[in-house]
Amino acid sequence: MIAEATRLFGQGVREINLIGQDTTCYGEDFGLKDGLAHLLARLAGIETGQRKWIRFLYAYPNKITGKLLDTLAEHRDLVKYIDMPLQHASGPVLKRMKRGSSGAIFLKLLERIRRTIPGVAIRTSLIAGFPGETAEDFRGAVPVRGGRPVRQPGVFTYSDEDTSASYRLAGKVDGRTMHNRKRRLMAIQRKIARRRNRQSIGAEVSVLVEGPSPETDLLWTARMATQAPEIDGATLINDFEGAEPRPGEMRTLRITEAHDYDVVGTLLAPTEPPPRPAPSPLIQIGL
Repeated sequence: MIAEATRLFGQGVREINLIGQDTTCYGEDFGLKDGLAHLLARLAGIETGQRKWIRFLYAYPNKITGKLLDTLAEHRDLVKYIDMPLQHASGPVLKRMKRGSSGAIFLKLLERIRRTIPGVAIRTSLIAGFPGETAEDFRGAVPVRGGRPVRQPGVFTYSDEDTSASYRLAGKVDGRTMHNRKRRLMAIQRKIARRRNRQSIGAEVSVLVEGPSPETDLLWTARMATQAPEIDGATLINDFEGAEPRPGEMRTLRITEAHDYDVVGTLLAPTEPPPRPAPSPLIQIGL
């Protein structure tokens, strides 16, 4: 893994994403404790001569350790981003999901993450309409509510697959109710995202330039560290200072416009040499 990452960074790759169904289990098959934290620290220590990003997806809540959080906080090149599928926050629903936790425990974990890693972006996924989900479960189980909402939740309706254990559960929620609950969650999240993006106008943030927009020749696309590829909202460039943008560049962007999920801004003059040509500025590696 380290040799492969060193080779890729040497070729000009700027971001590596480690992907697994549960990356926090990395190394357990060899009896290694905090294997993911050790791997991330070694990846962050690779000398490249240019800025790099290292991101991992996805983290099981019950296996996020203090060592992992401290490692993320310590190394500049480890993206301050955690994708942690909570699925729900109602205790009874989580019990039926066999996830063995509760909304209160999740909220404490979220606060612990935020204390350890200031400015962290937390993404999660939620399921609306799991068998047995009551109106009370739904009202009290929304981690996007409150004063410290999850930054980027994705919401899905329950899919009743006959190959899953939940297929045999009683109390199925009808399709219309599931759809309405999903819409309510997404409406809440849209307001949160819009407010957060508006508050960012005028801020200057680091972005990874991806290339011309596929939708119009007037824009370029980029991503902030808080935006995972093909998952989160986009950063759009409508003006630039100095040299024309180049794919793979890491530059500073001043945010000038905000929309529900996307932001638009001006790319400031580059402060580092042009990036080395690379097969792709982003590489995803399965664990």
